[in-house]
Amino acid sequence: MIQNPILRGFNPDPSITRAGDDYYIATSTFEWYPGVQIHHSRDLIHWQLIKRPLDRATQLDMRGNGDSCGVWAPCLNYADGLFWLTYSDVKRREGNFKDVHNYLVTAPSIDGRWSDPIYLNSSGFDPSLFHDDDGRKWLVNLEWDHRSRPSKFGGIVLQEFDPAAKCLTGPMHNIFPGSPLGKTEGPHLYRRGEYYYLVTAEGGTGYDHAVSMARSKSITGPYEFHPQWHVVTSRLFPEAELQRAGHGDFVETQDGDVYVVHLTGRPISGLRRCPLGRETAIQKAQWDADGWLRLCGDPLEPRMHVPAPDLPIHVFADEPVRHDFDSESLPLAFQWLRSPYPERLFSLTARPGHLRLTGRESIGSWFEQSLIARRQTALNYFAETVVEARPESHQQMAGLITYYNRCAFHYLALTFDASAGTCLHVFSCAGDWPNGQLTVALDTAVAVPQGQPVRMRVEVEGCALRFFYALDANAWTRIGPILDASLLSDEVGQGDHGNFTGAFVGMAAHDVSGQAMTADFDYFEYQDLA
Repeated sequence: MIQNPILRGFNPDPSITRAGDDYYIATSTFEWYPGVQIHHSRDLIHWQLIKRPLDRATQLDMRGNGDSCGVWAPCLNYADGLFWLTYSDVKRREGNFKDVHNYLVTAPSIDGRWSDPIYLNSSGFDPSLFHDDDGRKWLVNLEWDHRSRPSKFGGIVLQEFDPAAKCLTGPMHNIFPGSPLGKTEGPHLYRRGEYYYLVTAEGGTGYDHAVSMARSKSITGPYEFHPQWHVVTSRLFPEAELQRAGHGDFVETQDGDVYVVHLTGRPISGLRRCPLGRETAIQKAQWDADGWLRLCGDPLEPRMHVPAPDLPIHVFADEPVRHDFDSESLPLAFQWLRSPYPERLFSLTARPGHLRLTGRESIGSWFEQSLIARRQTALNYFAETVVEARPESHQQMAGLITYYNRCAFHYLALTFDASAGTCLHVFSCAGDWPNGQLTVALDTAVAVPQGQPVRMRVEVEGCALRFFYALDANAWTRIGPILDASLLSDEVGQGDHGNFTGAFVGMAAHDVSGQAMTADFDYFEYQDLA
């Protein structure tokens, strides 16, 4: 059996493709750099992160992009001996307008160097490239209509792509307005027999989300709705463990079995909050006699356990619990925010065996922030590190952070206080959207010796988050109150689908004095707990 979710923690908007015996899923990364996560599997059960292809300034520069902007809904496919990846770079999402640009990159090897981007259009988001049987290629994406009320989702548009000229060509066709559920986006186009099939995401990315399907004998339409409109949704199953099911794609195995991947969320019991963000799940499906795709068993409801395909089991090594930063490259589990110039933020060679962060702008900056973190992948976990820094001002700080965005974080920071000297403070922002008002969790700073390494630890059990610190080999000491980990969730601040990422935990250094204080981290440990 396959255990869902197959990609735990923040891994939304999955696009799946098969190249021979290998399966690949691309997921959105939003403001986190490098852009797009690609996981690999050979059995659809076990998955390993292998590549983030958008890794340089010519491909992606998100400085100034707001929270939950950046890379939306990539589409990955394999054709003509190449891997093709389309993606959006969303510059603005608030208000009537969306400033968004769509691009295409290619690579002969999925884990190699990807090309510089080809600009496609800026008419909307979620671009997806379709390779037709006759060799022609077509792009579909959502068209954004800033005039419309109450919805600005203007339908799915289609235009031909000329690979020789490296641009879109010919007329644009609006081929699908969507179902009455609305908010139609995330299109993928396929051909099977005499029909073109269009799969879309509908209902917004919250608890009304769904994977919808339509078909037509002509690529430009008109498209008829699936008899049930949807292929997967949780909106009719409020007790299902997998909620928010939508934004899907499907793949056929070597033996002709069909599997649908889709995003999902797992709310904390009793709360409408998903600190793990939107994850990726998979469902077994089948083509019925009427030519429509449906889930196996009872239709529509996503399941935690799914029959596995008849493929050889292929297990990957587990990610190490501890990273000692002995390599000259950052471990793949970690990302940073927005900037294509990591040399200004961190170094693994300035002090061998350490990750050195250079303090730049404030926590929550949309431009240049030194924060290196990894996804939270379970509701219960611990993380630990040790930091060395010499702050000389309250404007300088470094330490262990749990982070969602500029309005939601908890930060155990080594900093400076005029009365305490070098000290520890706990800073929080409790989902105060859009103001990002900072709170200080300690009445009095905890003084620590200047220049001495400080071990830091965070333990999270569901909603309860506790920080600890230790000096030398001393035992851990609790610091600060129990904080609310559930505030680091999509749903806090802007409703069910106002934010789109997930909770991270990692290391940070900030210096708003402009003096670029450095902080060295000797190791980082992370482990999920039952």
